Amino acid sequence: MNPNLLISGFSDEISSDFDIQLETVAKLGIKYISLRGIDGRNIGDFSIEDIRRTVLPRLQKAGIGVSSIGSPIGKIFINDEAGFLEQRRMLEVICQISILLDCKYIRVFSFYIPNGEEPDRFGEDVVRKLKEFTAIAEKYDVILLHENEKDIYGDIGRRCAEILEKVDSENFKAIFDFANFVQCGENTQDCYNLLKDDVMYIHIKDAVTKRNQNVLCGTGDGRIPEILSRLIDEGYKGFLTLEPHLARFDSLKDLELEDAMWFIENKGLDGKSGYKLQYEALLKILEKIDNEERLAWKK
Repeated sequence: MNPNLLISGFSDEISSDFDIQLETVAKLGIKYISLRGIDGRNIGDFSIEDIRRTVLPRLQKAGIGVSSIGSPIGKIFINDEAGFLEQRRMLEVICQISILLDCKYIRVFSFYIPNGEEPDRFGEDVVRKLKEFTAIAEKYDVILLHENEKDIYGDIGRRCAEILEKVDSENFKAIFDFANFVQCGENTQDCYNLLKDDVMYIHIKDAVTKRNQNVLCGTGDGRIPEILSRLIDEGYKGFLTLEPHLARFDSLKDLELEDAMWFIENKGLDGKSGYKLQYEALLKILEKIDNEERLAWKK
């Protein structure tokens, strides 16, 4: 596999039990996880001492690093001022947790928009609040990674590009999530062309437009093989993070405004199997890209 690429994943899709997460990831040979759900609790609910005492030793024993903190920062309504103040406090703690875990990336969002409202009219408030989050990240020298997510302001390519341009900080960059763009009716190739200069992290999740459901990576409309091939050609160095959404998992209820189960195609699959399937599918995509590059080089 290309030595510039590191595979990680949201291991809470395997199980809510953190020990099972680590055991499964280690058996697959994956060296990193994106830390989100730990023993049924969200990372945002942990103190620094909690992580130091109950999480870090288990990571060290398993030999697993943390690629990113899968925080809930920005996953509140834009007009929730009390929630925003609480999330600023939470982000201070998460930044310190990130440093403790030797992790420089924190996943964030750009706020839910009230139902029925035109998202663009909230642009100034979104940018102002994201700048406040970014100022905290700058203080700790960590990087906030904005995820394009359904129902938030930055759900489509145009608005993702807008906030990246207006926040304008080396401590605020982009995650590229294929499935989320598909489920928002976006063309992933166009979105990549628009955002590529700011993309610093990749989520490996695919979906089909017709049913709007998550599917095995490379089998949907996300154009994952084509875009990964371009990323590699253009010198991408960093993480490819599995977020299969192929099976039911405990943290799923916290990730969507609506019932998220209908996004899952195979509801009978368990977490371990779904994670393994996605990992093996990604390896096949990367192997094919490597083979195509070798053939091109010989020509």
